Amino acid sequence: MLRARLDTQIANELIEDGTLPELMRSVMERLKPEAAYFHAHDGGRACTLVFDMQDSAQLPSIAEPFFLKLGAEVDVFPAMNVDDMQNGLAALPT
Repeated sequence: MLRARLDTQIANELIEDGTLPELMRSVMERLKPEAAYFHAHDGGRACTLVFDMQDSAQLPSIAEPFFLKLGAEVDVFPAMNVDDMQNGLAALPT
């Protein structure tokens, strides 16, 4: 799961010049999130994306567009769906 808090000035400029929707569409097409939320966080614009990252080596290609194009603060959290949690619990040593 990724949460990005967008830089207000940069986001304002991208909204005004019309490029923010295309940038977000590109991110959505690349990550194919199972859920995407757009909201306020710490007084600014933010998004939270739930997606499947197969390998930690994908992190730069996932996070860099947020850093480079949106001046965002990015947090990435490991998260599980119910099936993942059940499989993990089943693998606990007994």
